[in-house]
Amino acid sequence: MYTQLEQRGMAEPPVNVSTLRRMKAEGEPIACLTAYDASYAVLVDAAGTDLVLIGDSLGMVIQGHDTTVPVKVNDIIYHGRNVARGLRRVFLVADMPFMSYTEPAQALDNAVRLMQEGGAMMVKLEGGDDQVEIVEHLARHDIPVCAHLGLKPQSVHKIGGFKVQGRDPGKAQEMCDAARRLQDAGADIVLLECVPNEVGAMIRDALEVPVIGIGAGPDVDGQILVLYDILDITQGRTPRFVKNFQAGLDSPLAAIEAYVRAVKDRTYPEAEHCFS
Repeated sequence: MYTQLEQRGMAEPPVNVSTLRRMKAEGEPIACLTAYDASYAVLVDAAGTDLVLIGDSLGMVIQGHDTTVPVKVNDIIYHGRNVARGLRRVFLVADMPFMSYTEPAQALDNAVRLMQEGGAMMVKLEGGDDQVEIVEHLARHDIPVCAHLGLKPQSVHKIGGFKVQGRDPGKAQEMCDAARRLQDAGADIVLLECVPNEVGAMIRDALEVPVIGIGAGPDVDGQILVLYDILDITQGRTPRFVKNFQAGLDSPLAAIEAYVRAVKDRTYPEAEHCFS
């Protein structure tokens, strides 16, 4: 019965945690994007994207802030509802905003809201060993979790800007060890941001769960970018890992399809998008 419900009216069954694990095991790259509204969600789904993140990046690309810090849980819920209405196949993940998961009970309350009210199928939180207890608590209550390591944008004021993480071998090993502990605590995905290629590869090899990268090199299990960046909507300076997929194409759908193909055939990221 459940299989029939999942596949009713669909060319392919919806992506779930088991799908993502299978893709890692079979070496199929996982194509991920952010989205913030129903119209773009329809395009992202139609293009064959596997995972969509309601990123707190909306604070910068939608709300016009300089960082993600001002984003609230209600903001993620609002945009999550809109995106969920446009998706059929794609797996939907929601960011837990700044200071929304400082202790287990608060984290659980907010994760439940993101799933029940915002349509999320998984929540993402930033942090290493300091978040193991939170991940354990969420996993114990059957909340799927994506752990976020490397550059943590919510900590931008503490670390002094948007900087590559893990270049020091000792720090890279600490990051890898934290990733293992988060996996053991119940994390279903690990996202790495702005780390050298070799760190991305090391952590991918160390984990059984999928490792998704944004500026983490070509050897991770999947890639994610901000939708507005690949469509060349973002103005001003963009991070090194960003590629404009809209160039030379006549529609946003064509650009998103080009991004998905590039992830799947591993032509993105190229050397110019990576850190060493």
